[in-house]
Amino acid sequence: MDVKIIDLTCEDTCTDPAPWSSLTIIDLTEDTCSPLRSPPRATSWADQDPGQASAAPAAHTSHPRLCSTTTQETEVTAAPSPATPHLCQQRELPPRLSPAPAIPTTPGKAQGPLLEAGDLPPHEAIQQVAPARTKADSKAWLNKLHCFRRSGVQHLFLQGVAPNRETQQRKPELIPSGKLSMVRTTMEENFLEGTLHFLSEFVSHQHCPPKEIISHLIRQILLNPHQGEILKDIYMLLMKIQMLHPANAATVGWDWMLLKYVMEDQEKPPGRLLFLQYVVQTLEDDFQQNLRLRLLQKSIAKKVLSCDMCFNNVKEVVEWLVAAVTGLGFSQPQEQPQEITPSSAEARAKRSSSAPAFFAQKVMLLLQRMLSIAVEVDKSPNCSSCKIADVIFPFILNIPLRSQREAFLNTMESQLLRCKLLELLFQHSCDVPTTLPLSLAKILYFLSHSSVLLQYQDETATWQRWDEMLQYLSLLLLSYQNVILEHLRSSLNDRMDLIIQKVKPKPQDSDDISHLDIQLKIEDFISRMQQVLGQPFPLQIVEKLCMLRELFLIVTAI
Repeated sequence: MDVKIIDLTCEDTCTDPAPWSSLTIIDLTEDTCSPLRSPPRATSWADQDPGQASAAPAAHTSHPRLCSTTTQETEVTAAPSPATPHLCQQRELPPRLSPAPAIPTTPGKAQGPLLEAGDLPPHEAIQQVAPARTKADSKAWLNKLHCFRRSGVQHLFLQGVAPNRETQQRKPELIPSGKLSMVRTTMEENFLEGTLHFLSEFVSHQHCPPKEIISHLIRQILLNPHQGEILKDIYMLLMKIQMLHPANAATVGWDWMLLKYVMEDQEKPPGRLLFLQYVVQTLEDDFQQNLRLRLLQKSIAKKVLSCDMCFNNVKEVVEWLVAAVTGLGFSQPQEQPQEITPSSAEARAKRSSSAPAFFAQKVMLLLQRMLSIAVEVDKSPNCSSCKIADVIFPFILNIPLRSQREAFLNTMESQLLRCKLLELLFQHSCDVPTTLPLSLAKILYFLSHSSVLLQYQDETATWQRWDEMLQYLSLLLLSYQNVILEHLRSSLNDRMDLIIQKVKPKPQDSDDISHLDIQLKIEDFISRMQQVLGQPFPLQIVEKLCMLRELFLIVTAI
């Protein structure tokens, strides 16, 4: 049977999976994205692709309707699949960086009646049994897994270049030498329009350019400070070549040193976002192709994003991602220098402390995609996520704005990585850390023992800090459920086998919690809040507690 739970952390942007043979084109050249502000909505875990992370941070508003006794939004059924025994399950967690603040023993003057445990709306669990998963459903789910959550966004001008049966059966060849000499002549003469024209004419399903030509297009044209339509034209040509002749580890036209130089270049070449999109596209297409063949060890990602082979590269992606989230180094391209007045300096400082600019948001989404590939490319996603979470943890503690932390966590595509990171965050904030493995019991423990230790740039009310903590606890609970139900601790190859064999989940002993356990922990949290706040509970806290309780009751009913 299938299990469906309410997912309030992400907005499901996936469409029906594309066929395995199709290639995906990530097109971020147009400003079609809206700011990261979409409110969360309820989705089924079965409808989500593995490791799905939202591209929009959770809204600050809560959802009172979750507190209702109506449970039409919840469907509970049984699900296939457990995770295999995990590697690296037990590891030493980072030491606490600062002591937990003492809870005041003398509450402030209350302005009204305090919240009692009985004030939370009652819960009536209603189970609705759905039909068992059909063979067609399993096949569709496997197809999504093969596509690794990418449905394919095609460029308009590429819609008419689908290969016919005859060209698909013939092995592609290099562009004939006579035509290549014409291309090389335009390159030597620095005649950019001519180079683009000839290559656009000569590249087809049957003929592809050599690696050095692709490298020239990237290094000498896309990454040179050319303005205007030439950048988009060269990008579209590169994507056309990528669609017709996907790059592999032997033919890819970029390397990590070039990517590092571009990402850290203070000059900020105008084509760097297009280049990053192209890099992620080559990683994506090659990853999917090798996943279909079960040969991820031969992928480009294995050579540049493996936590086992080149972990320093993954660390650099984390640093670029933090810079994009905080707006340091990834703002919109600079305008012409102007005289800096006190008012303009103040405005610039204000902009730097706001949510990431639209340009930085695009960079952030692309880098999150790279991290999700880094989690999956090795044989143990569990170990890889532990390593990456340890690198991210000190950064997340020092991000000063809640909106930036939410952007970082909610755009994280790998739910396993998000789960590991939030576990570190709550373990660090516990007054008495626990040795329990990550489980429902441990998440309940966090509710009773966590303090608020995150950095804040401005004067933030105490209740708002606790509100953020409750939001992250709900996020951890949902991420943990996805990790278990979607076998995210297992390698992609093992994951497919588990789905095919319809292996039943094997819960941990510490996942066995009762409704009474949930109610007692919530009462304990309310008691702590009465000491800390000493005033009527803000509505947001009440709603967050209600939502957390409902989520716990849903997952324990599975």
